[in-house]
This record gives sequence, C-alpha cells and structure tokens, in this order.
Amino acid sequence: MSFSWQKVNNFLETLKKFPLFKILYKIPFAPWFYHFLLAWMGAVIYSFPSRKIKVIGVTGTKGKSTTVELISFLLEKAGYKTSFFSSVHIKIGDKKERNYFGNSSPGRFFLQYFLKKSLEAGCHYAIVEVTSQGVVFSRHRFIKWSGGVFLNIHPEHIEAHGSFEKYLKAKTDFFRYAAKNPNCSFFINKDDPHFLDFQKAAGKREVVLFSGKEINLKESELPSGLWGDFNKVNIAAAWAVAQKEGASEEILKFLKDFEGLEGRMDFVQREPFAVIVDYAHTPDSLEAIYQTVSRFKEKEGKMICVLGSCGGGRDKWKRPKMGEIAASFCDYVILTNEDPYDEDPMIILDEIEAGFKKNNLSKQMIFENNYWKIIDRKEALRKAIDLANKGDVVIATGKGSELWIHLANGQKIPWSERKVFEEILKTKKEPA
Repeated sequence: MSFSWQKVNNFLETLKKFPLFKILYKIPFAPWFYHFLLAWMGAVIYSFPSRKIKVIGVTGTKGKSTTVELISFLLEKAGYKTSFFSSVHIKIGDKKERNYFGNSSPGRFFLQYFLKKSLEAGCHYAIVEVTSQGVVFSRHRFIKWSGGVFLNIHPEHIEAHGSFEKYLKAKTDFFRYAAKNPNCSFFINKDDPHFLDFQKAAGKREVVLFSGKEINLKESELPSGLWGDFNKVNIAAAWAVAQKEGASEEILKFLKDFEGLEGRMDFVQREPFAVIVDYAHTPDSLEAIYQTVSRFKEKEGKMICVLGSCGGGRDKWKRPKMGEIAASFCDYVILTNEDPYDEDPMIILDEIEAGFKKNNLSKQMIFENNYWKIIDRKEALRKAIDLANKGDVVIATGKGSELWIHLANGQKIPWSERKVFEEILKTKKEPA
C-alpha cells in the first residue's frame, strides 16, 4: 500500500468532523498527544528522511523567510543542491512555487513529505522555517536537525501562547530538541537581548555567534530587497551557515543577484514615485521599514503609509504602538483592513488611531487631518496612490505576499498586494 500526504490529509480532515473526536480533543493533554502522534506517524510513513539529508531550521520573530532563501541561495552558489520551505515559497531543487498553505510550519505530515521529496531530488540541504506555534504542535519533532538558526525575538503571538515567556520557551524548545543530535550546530544572533537563552538551550553543541553589525557590505553592492539594518542580520545568519558548510567568502559577491522575496521590501515601481510592499506587522519591523524606505523620497517628498493590524484577539497591545510609529514617520496614513477575522474592523482601526495621540502636540496638530480610515483595503491602496506625487514614497505594510484577507466565520478573499497596486497604477495619471 502506498501512502500519500494528500490522502492522509483528507482522512484526518474527515476524522476531525466526528463528534467523538471533538470531545476527545478537549481532554487535557489530548491535543498535545494528537499532534505528537501525527509527527511520529509522518516520520514513519516517509521513513525518517531527515536522517539522510541535512536539515537546517530557522527561527525568530522577523526575517525567517528571507534568511531561509538566503541560506539556500548561498549554499547553491557554493555548489550544493538545496530545497527550502518558507512562508512565501516551497523549493525542491530547481522547482520553486508559491506556498499556498498560509503558514510556514504546516502539519498533516507535510514537512516529512517535503523532506522525502527533497531527498529523492538529490538535495544536500533542506532549509525550513520553524515557528513557535509549529513547535507547540510538535511539528519539529522526529526530524534530525543538522542546524538551528536564531535571528531575533520580539513580543508576538502573545495571546496564542499566553505570555511572552511561553512564546520564548516555544522558540528555545526547538533548540533543545535539535540539540539531541550531537552533530547539530547552532547559529545565534549575539545582538539580540535573549541570545543567552538560546545559547543555553543549545547545551554542549557547537554554537556560532553572528552579528549584523559585523557584515561589511555596502548597500550599493546589494539589491534593494536586502537594504536596511534588519536585513544585515539575515545576511549575517546566512553567511554564518554557508561558511560553516565550507563556502568561501567569494560567494558573497553573488548577493547582488539575489532576487529577493515578493512582499519583502518589494518595489512595485520606483518612478515617478516609489511604491513599496512589505510584510512588516510588528512595531519593531514597522519602524525599521519606515526608517529604510524614507530615504527613497525626495527632499520635499511625502511618506504615504497604508497599514492595519490583525484581528481575532491577536496581539492587541501592538495596535496603538503601531499608530504611534506611523504618526511619527508618515506624512499621510491610511488605516485599513489587514486580517480582521472575527473582530469589528473599525474597532481595530480605532485602537491603532489611539496611538496617534501619543505624539507631541505640535506634531498632532499637523497630522490630525492627514489620515483616513478606509475598511476596504483596495480602496485604501487607491487613496494612497491618489495622494502620491513625484518624489513621494507609498509604503503598504502588513500583508506582504499573503494570498488572502481573513474575515469572520472563516471567510477569506483572494489577495495580492502587488497586483492590486499594479492595477491601480495603470489608471493613475502622471503626477505633475
């Protein structure tokens, strides 16, 4: 009998619909055992493929997707065949496609299936994102990790985990599990305040410390998708891994050819005004992207910012903080839907708006008539383009390359931030 991921996935989805399953799932420890069992079954069905391929996991609050693809890029320039699984793409050898799962740590055996296919394709390395919620669901288990990368940690998914401490524990639990392999190496960003937690979790295994501050590369030598101090951390992490695997410093010259990721510092156009899409969805990442893109506007140019925040009770604390940051950096702000889920979208926007009031009085007097609340995200993007003139910068954050906008009762609508911008720009008159 041959197994396939698709058939097993369909069986499990059917199983979950039975009332008995729903009752059993509410028993203490039953959810943990359920996900643990799935992880084990996946490894058995696909014959523990990680024992025959080097698997490198990348974790952190920000930059995972870019770092995963950078590691793959540098290792291939060094002569290795790679696969990777990021929130944006799934690549096995020469074949790369969009990730339609909606997350970067899917269950239902898929990671084991992916590793099996990578092995069959002759890949030397498989690089995957490791998320905190994926760890909680045991999706990191029964994989023989050859490397673990820690980028950074900031408050995120607090409601899902219960506290920042539990979020941190989920991240470090990945390192503790990976350290069961005596040959696993760990790569840790020494500039992050919590780097010692990860160093401790690595135990007696080899630890390589890296720093974005020590990357001696000029931005003029890099594609725009890798500009900004936040990307120096991603480059430093990828280079640390490649160097450990025997790559020479010569491969860094190829970074200028890195295509970048859709929705990450992604230029839709540069002239006559810049239009940029980015995934920034935390206060730290929002401030970092605003600092970086502000350099693209001309001296008298304006920053026109489109942003929202997630619903469904997700990280409500960050909403006023993001409003405060937007009011500090942007000349015009359009607040709009991101993924409201089951919350009232206007309440979410009101909570972001509350952050505007934390600016000083003189700034607030100037700013108070320069923002709009537009629920329809397409209309919000259109408003941003209508406001733009030569030398301005339009920056939309929060969605990046995501394929859906999530609404109440599980509803979702197809979305492509870049394509919507492109459609709007076709009808935009040339600015004076």
